[in-house]
Amino acid sequence: MDGPPRLEVDSIKVNYGAAPALWDVSLSVQPGELVCVVGPNGAGKSTLIDVVAGLHRARAGRLRFNGQDITQLASHRFCAAGIAIVPKGRRLFTGMTVLENLELGSDLPHAKSQRAASLEQVLALFPALQQKLPHAAGSLSGGQQQMVAIARALMSRPQLLLLDEPSLGLAPTVVLDMFAAIRAINAGGTSVLLVEQNVAMAMELANRAYVMEEGRIVAQGLASELMGRPEIRKAYLGLEPA
Repeated sequence: MDGPPRLEVDSIKVNYGAAPALWDVSLSVQPGELVCVVGPNGAGKSTLIDVVAGLHRARAGRLRFNGQDITQLASHRFCAAGIAIVPKGRRLFTGMTVLENLELGSDLPHAKSQRAASLEQVLALFPALQQKLPHAAGSLSGGQQQMVAIARALMSRPQLLLLDEPSLGLAPTVVLDMFAAIRAINAGGTSVLLVEQNVAMAMELANRAYVMEEGRIVAQGLASELMGRPEIRKAYLGLEPA
């Protein structure tokens, strides 16, 4: 993980109207790294992911991706730059087939030219989708829909994958499969920034972690070290001391 960070978030501030949502938030993701952001509901985690995805403009601060300033980049250009998001709630086109949803993910020229190879890769990652390709996405189970959402993002061949609460509403066994898939995606070389309510699993998966509360980063470091600090576990992660 030598060299410049894949992603640098530098002193980002975000308001919703007059109400501040993020205060001087800074973080980084190195090439090939899996970083998680955890914290209670309302901490600002999803707002942070939306800023990194270009879906919400920061009031102040800087975003850099692969060394380039993308703070003022138009929202629709973030995907072409190499950033893909799996949003909370999946947001599939439920009346379209699974295959059509996946093909939408590879609509940009660099991804379209490799669509067949990308489709083969995501079906190897999520073999349950192979038989579902001609089915309407809305007819799938929640777990299968989440697979489609992640696969659709991967079809754009991103360098950085953003995941916003991928385990939300899923059965425990499905969550295990989902986290195994995220681990495999990262092992394949894709950098991952993960926002997740399942703190224990996210921290086990991640290289490094940031803890947010009330729009601020209140702790950061190696995930294993943060999980070993009783005051962090109790105050910010909702876990009993180890």
